[in-house]
Amino acid sequence: MMNRLVSGIAGLMLSTCLPVMGWAEEVVLRSAGNGDVSTLDAHRASSTNDKTIVGWMYNGLVRFKPGSASPKDLEPDLAERWETSEDGKVWTFHLRKGVKFHGDWGELTADDVVYSLQRSADPKRSTFSSDFAAMEKVEKVDDYTVRVTLKYADVNFLGRVSNYHGGNIVSAKAAEKLGDKFGSNPVGTGPFSFVEQVTQQYVKLAAHPDYFRGKPKIDTIMQRVIPSDSARELAFTSGELDLMYGKREQRWVDAARKREGFNVQIFQPGEYRLLHINQSVPPLDDVRVRRAIAAAVNTADLVRYAGPDVAPKGCSVVPPGYLGEDCSVTYSYDLEKAKGLLAEAGHKDGISIKAIVSSNTAQLPFMEIIQAQLAKAGIKMEMQVVDHATYQSQTRKDLSALVFYGAARFPIADTYLSEFFHSRATVNTPTAATNFSHCAVADKEIEEARVAPSAEKQNALWKEAQRKIMEDVCAVPLFELRQVWARSDALDFGYELKGAINLAPPITEATTLKPR
Repeated sequence: MMNRLVSGIAGLMLSTCLPVMGWAEEVVLRSAGNGDVSTLDAHRASSTNDKTIVGWMYNGLVRFKPGSASPKDLEPDLAERWETSEDGKVWTFHLRKGVKFHGDWGELTADDVVYSLQRSADPKRSTFSSDFAAMEKVEKVDDYTVRVTLKYADVNFLGRVSNYHGGNIVSAKAAEKLGDKFGSNPVGTGPFSFVEQVTQQYVKLAAHPDYFRGKPKIDTIMQRVIPSDSARELAFTSGELDLMYGKREQRWVDAARKREGFNVQIFQPGEYRLLHINQSVPPLDDVRVRRAIAAAVNTADLVRYAGPDVAPKGCSVVPPGYLGEDCSVTYSYDLEKAKGLLAEAGHKDGISIKAIVSSNTAQLPFMEIIQAQLAKAGIKMEMQVVDHATYQSQTRKDLSALVFYGAARFPIADTYLSEFFHSRATVNTPTAATNFSHCAVADKEIEEARVAPSAEKQNALWKEAQRKIMEDVCAVPLFELRQVWARSDALDFGYELKGAINLAPPITEATTLKPR
């Protein structure tokens, strides 16, 4: 009896210590961002850290091809095909059959798509409702067919129903049942499903076994919160991480590239930096003074500081690579021209202006460089340096003569032109967005481009809008600060990473991770 008991215990111990034939070791991808996740509701997630996770959990009717952030690379996702009416106002989407939501939330049907698009267009439930301003109605034709009718033709509508912001499709049943708790209990159809979140520590995801493109090769994703750049780098170096959000500085990139196991990934879209000139503040209401500022800014110095790989120079008020970008009108550094323009405007002894500047390291050093450049032309810029939250608040109250601002948006010209250069977007007004310059010279072209009957006509209108804005010197184009991540040798994305619309490398069913 005792021999049998000892034998049984030994067998049990052996079984717990040795791998069992046919059992595969769990493949865990350990990643880290620089901040916490505030919500995983796809229609509310707007921060970089939110969008990182959202991009791994949801699908749109169409998607950006993995590794690309170009609207030219849109391809079928939850919709396997679609048709458009001759006038461009009616879109009919045919859904894939058998697509499963995460957990026990069932199969995707037209009801979920109708619900999601209506929810995305509702300002009470979505941060991105303005993207769907053209949408008149969404109808279920049958369980796998959806018809969308627009108020006017929107040649960029396909991008609005992509796997980005309001285009992500949620489970109608889950969103309705969970209500305000949906953001902390999200349900999508993507390759990874939500498991848990511990605030300020991590978000855990698991492979979606019924993903329609096939079960992911990675079983679990642990996305950690490590705000400190040095701590994140140390964790990566010690083998605790396979993927990390990098430091967007050329010096860091150059140093990391020399280190074993650091595969630095630099990709679009980046936050595009512009120097907005507030025309409501004298003497900036004189175009000659604005032209003097443009001639006094040497963008090459700014690019040299940030680094050419991380911060390529821009040429228009629309960011590099955005659909519709046009560089027909550009500015060039010319100190003597700047001085001459000031004298012509009656300011031969120079001018003094005030600017509210964020203490953020992504802004203050650049504004210090610009301050020194302007001084050489006789333009004294007095900087009021404040914390970033105060900067955001005060610049939106129209309290700054110059505003250094960076943002990444959906990569078409309309987003930047509408949010930064249409008069309706002027700060400190009822319809305010981020028009810090009070620019109003291209309203007609911006509005007509939204309802243009063809891509050719739309591009022509965008080109004219940019020409007018540049000639009026509403803002000075500076540079694009691109996304920087690092991956280990063990991680293979399964595609070539050139762009990522959600600002983080997509982790797909094809992504692999070798054993450590």
